[in-house]
Amino acid sequence: MSHGVRLARQRRDRDLRIRHRAGPPPPSPKDLLIIGAGGMGRALASMCAQDADEAGTRRWRVRGFIDEDRELHGTRVDGLPVLGGLEAVGRCPSADLVISICHVDHQGARRRIVQALGLPPHRYPTIVHRTAVIDPSCTVGHGTVLMPMVCVLPGVTIGDHVIVRPHTMMAADVVVRDYGTVAAQVFLGRHAVVEDNAYVGAGTKVREYASVGSSSVVGMGSLVLGHVPPGEMWAGTPLRRLAPASRLTDHGPP
Repeated sequence: MSHGVRLARQRRDRDLRIRHRAGPPPPSPKDLLIIGAGGMGRALASMCAQDADEAGTRRWRVRGFIDEDRELHGTRVDGLPVLGGLEAVGRCPSADLVISICHVDHQGARRRIVQALGLPPHRYPTIVHRTAVIDPSCTVGHGTVLMPMVCVLPGVTIGDHVIVRPHTMMAADVVVRDYGTVAAQVFLGRHAVVEDNAYVGAGTKVREYASVGSSSVVGMGSLVLGHVPPGEMWAGTPLRRLAPASRLTDHGPP
């Protein structure tokens, strides 16, 4: 065996030993687009930029924002580019997506955008802040976001494209259906139900077995002791009907 061959084998064996000791290389961060460059989108961008495992490996590489406000196109928000409207999603076919729009004035926007894009569910990751406490028995859907200090007790079911803001508490067996929005510091009692596309305002308390109907809005600081009918706006303590919620349904471009 020539001296050159022996050296080559020694280098190969050394490299194999080094790789064995070091383990496999860490996975590369996944590209992520955030739909909506408002306050919630900015909070999500910051949250995802800091999302790393115990070894410091980042999970996400935030590529930028998608927003339907044409005046924002080509600008930067918190250092990230606004890449365009929904048509810009097609230019990033490998990126995951999260829809950050959750203001009560745009109720229904997340559903409209998902339907307009027509993408498979796996393009929408579930994003959970590292300080959130989620019981292993819970089910959390695609595209759902759980913000800091959210606490979810056993048996809870959370659907797709739900947004749960910070310091919210869900007791056992709560159900929050698709496209629901639960604002900050909300308490949902055991077996409470938030139906699809409903909005529960900040600081609201929902009694056990009570429910908020589909596409309804409950104003901030309210107390829900029974059933809020679908498609209506209620608020207060005691709770009272204010108006049909339809006037707040998002009517943005498809």
